[in-house]
Amino acid sequence: MGSVGRKSEIRNPKSEIPQTGPAMRVVLVRLSALGDIVHTWPLAVALRDADPRLHLSWVVEEPLRPIVEGHPAVDAVFTTRTRAWRRHPLATTTRAEIAVLKARLQELQPDLAIDPQGLLKSAVISHWTGAPRRVGLARPWRRERLAGVAYTEVVRGAESGSHVAATNLELVRSLGYAPPQLSRPDGSWLLARARSLETTDFSPETSYAVILPGAGGNHKVLDETTLGEVCRELSHSGLEVVVAWGPGEMDRAERVVEKSGGAARLAPPTTILELGLLLGSASLVVGGDTGPVHLAASFGVPTVAVFLASDWRRNGPLGTATAVVSGAREATDSPRGSARAAAGRGVGSAEIITAARQLLDI
Repeated sequence: MGSVGRKSEIRNPKSEIPQTGPAMRVVLVRLSALGDIVHTWPLAVALRDADPRLHLSWVVEEPLRPIVEGHPAVDAVFTTRTRAWRRHPLATTTRAEIAVLKARLQELQPDLAIDPQGLLKSAVISHWTGAPRRVGLARPWRRERLAGVAYTEVVRGAESGSHVAATNLELVRSLGYAPPQLSRPDGSWLLARARSLETTDFSPETSYAVILPGAGGNHKVLDETTLGEVCRELSHSGLEVVVAWGPGEMDRAERVVEKSGGAARLAPPTTILELGLLLGSASLVVGGDTGPVHLAASFGVPTVAVFLASDWRRNGPLGTATAVVSGAREATDSPRGSARAAAGRGVGSAEIITAARQLLDI
């Protein structure tokens, strides 16, 4: 993959986009993570609304396929296994899987590839599509500078201090349209799909709260003793309390249950769709800056998010009933490709419980 020279910057070239002829074929490259994909759903909807005839494909990591497949704006889903490929770059399996992905993407003959992720790995995949137009975010909204070598055009992100989902929506300009106003991600399609496809062994007898003790990095993980105190207080308020966990999080979840003094119980292992069922039927969800929190917010479930080292203004949950408790220092308002913020102070259980009670009016 070589440099494509100077990138053009898209403003709003609506007059240059043909309004008749065959439907445009668009590939959206947003590989991970769960919360970031939720915050990209509004872009998929906006692309569909801008041109209802277009054919939209989404490239995503294999484990996260369930939160893309079936989305009402998405026509086709392609999966990657980039972590395995990086671990074994010369393996026969790696080469074969990459060759198959390239061939399938190029069979689409896409007109446009859009990369809101802004990493080298996502940019490389946008290049693999063979699309004559490959659009990504300009710096500093893009995460990795080197990703720009794969793009033919770049788009400026949203104004300073805006949510990352608003920056994603700026990529609608690649179709020649101004971006719509930011609206919350709507996960109702996923919840309906989960209810139709999955069953779970978890059958609560009363209203319940879900505690999410894990996160994508140690700097985002909530204190186990604090969460145990939250479990006890929620239990005293009449809620059954369930501690959910994902890959690599079971030990932490068990410690939170232990520190709750019997006020909480451990959720069974869940697939993504089963997790959706668990979150979607809850009366309350409490967690850190982690994907399931954003998923719960997209369902309209009352959600308390605790931010310890991320700027909630950029990456906070978007929903009809959300509250944020932040111990992180607010980052500058200058555009940036990361939500990372310096830790400011600890967050105690009293703050979390106060936010939860305000949401639930209890």
